[in-house]
Amino acid sequence: MSNISSNLKYLRKKKSLTQQQFADAMEIKRSLIGAYEEDRAEPKYDLLKRIAEYFELTIDEFINENINDSWKPKPKSQGSNLRILSISVDKDDNENIEMVPVKASAGYLNGFSDPQYIKDLPKFQLPLPFLKQGTFRAFEIIGDSMLPIQSGSVILAEYLDNWNDVKTGETYIIISRNEGVVYKRAGNRFKDNKELKLISDNKVYDPYTVAAEDILEIWKAKAYISSTLPDPTPEPTIETLTNMMSQMQKSISQLNKN
Repeated sequence: MSNISSNLKYLRKKKSLTQQQFADAMEIKRSLIGAYEEDRAEPKYDLLKRIAEYFELTIDEFINENINDSWKPKPKSQGSNLRILSISVDKDDNENIEMVPVKASAGYLNGFSDPQYIKDLPKFQLPLPFLKQGTFRAFEIIGDSMLPIQSGSVILAEYLDNWNDVKTGETYIIISRNEGVVYKRAGNRFKDNKELKLISDNKVYDPYTVAAEDILEIWKAKAYISSTLPDPTPEPTIETLTNMMSQMQKSISQLNKN
């Protein structure tokens, strides 16, 4: 359970703001502040981000920490520094999913924080339950380094505000100055190192590392869209069955030894 209601009330009072004054600062109705503080509703992601920025906190701190007079913020590593993300919204104030095609990926390195650049990207909406919370972006990938996901597929990814949340073995879109836009599997926890190890699923490609200061954004892969349907699973051959039996015998023999 989050601490949004208690944290918001504490932080607002600490700044000696009335609910109306804080609502004016956030450009929302006072009644919404009351609902948030009484835990009758929770702000959407974009508003959560604005509130956290206002109080100079990360979203993770604002949601999960119990902030009071004895609370002290943790020293911020490069992985958890607050970043400003440019987004676009539709006529109903719902966040769009911006599409970054391959031909636009080079320009994205310079325009990722420019609201006008983001506004001009192709955008769409998808009525999927897991898209209701968070900020999402779609990235077209090229190459065969992440087979069986084919070149030309589109990775639907969620913005990762705190890089310390990177998990070993999971896949991410990494935006970096030298490598550009890449889709890879994380080879280490970010907070354990000042660099991130990136691994391809296609073992033809060697793993490599990206320094923290080179990374601009990290997006956690949630789904993908592809016009290439998977091939059917091939029928087992005598050779594959023999190999399977041999492996089973080795496993049984090892168990008997233990």
